[in-house]
This record gives sequence, structure tokens and C-alpha cells, in this order.
Amino acid sequence: MKKGTIILLIIVGILIIGIFGGISTYNNLIQLNESVDAQWAQVENQLKRRTDLIPNLVNTVKGFAEQEREVLLGVTEARAGVTNARTPSEYAEADAQLTAALKQLNVVVESYPNLKSNQNFLDLQTQLEGTENRIAVARRDYNESVRTFNSRAKRFPTVIFANLLGMGQREYFEVSEADQETPNVEF
Repeated sequence: MKKGTIILLIIVGILIIGIFGGISTYNNLIQLNESVDAQWAQVENQLKRRTDLIPNLVNTVKGFAEQEREVLLGVTEARAGVTNARTPSEYAEADAQLTAALKQLNVVVESYPNLKSNQNFLDLQTQLEGTENRIAVARRDYNESVRTFNSRAKRFPTVIFANLLGMGQREYFEVSEADQETPNVEF
């Protein structure tokens, strides 16, 4: 074979390998991006479950603690904030407000033992606790998907494809500073 033909075959071979590598990288980014979107949908699903439970919880508590209307109103308003949030940072901020309102509600429960004796309240409280656990798992899974995507999208040569395709870094769901503080319970 001629030297020029060999060089041409090498160049064509490199191009074919590059094309297949690019296709593989593209498909991998799409799969990881879809995984992040699916995990975010799970976070939204669990937050929706919680916001659906809260009106029932509030109505049950209202019957026993009219004097604590301000706390219950705060929970309701915080729930509305979660319902209206659209981005991870908006959800995180609204979730922090809802968590603070729920902490105040739990202080009310501790202060008024007759609330704890109401079976409906206990059932709803158990469901709410389970929902909080589901939200924590959904957040963890979402952040793990974001970590996987971001670490893959930062690697060379994937970073080139990610930038060309507009698939930059995804946003983590971060806990606010207020959520990191230990609540102060006074009796």
C-alpha cells in the first residue's frame, strides 16, 4: 500500500472512532440529564404529597388549638410557598419556611398534651413524618444524580460536548442555614 493511503486510512479510522466516541458521550449525557430530571420529579412528588397532607393536619389541630391560630396560619402560608416554587433554590427557600412553621407546630403539640391524645392528629403526624423521610430520600437521590451528571459533564472530553449542547452544571438541592439550626423548644 502506498504511504498516502495508509495515512488516509488512519485519519478515517480516527474520525470514525471520534464520531462513535462523540455519540457515546452524547447519549451518556442525555441519560444522566434525564436521570437528574426524573429524580427532581420525585422531589416534587414528595413535596406535593406533604403539601396535600398539611391542610388535613392543620384542620385537625385547629379543632383543639384555636388559640394557636398564628402558628397554623404560618404553616398554611409556608405550604403555599412550596406549592408555588419552581426551581431547586425556590423549593429550598420555601421548604425552609415550611420546616420552620412545622417546628413551631410541634412546639404547640408539646405544649398542649391533649393534642397528642387525638388519634387523627397522631395518624396525620405519623404520615407527615413518613413524608418527611421520603422527601429526605428524594432529595438525597436527586443530589446524587446531580453529582453524577456534574462530575461526568466536567470530565474531558465530555466537557466539550456538554458545553456545545448547553448541558452545564445542574443545581443541587441545598438545605438552608435556618434548617441547619437546632430548634429551641420551650415549655
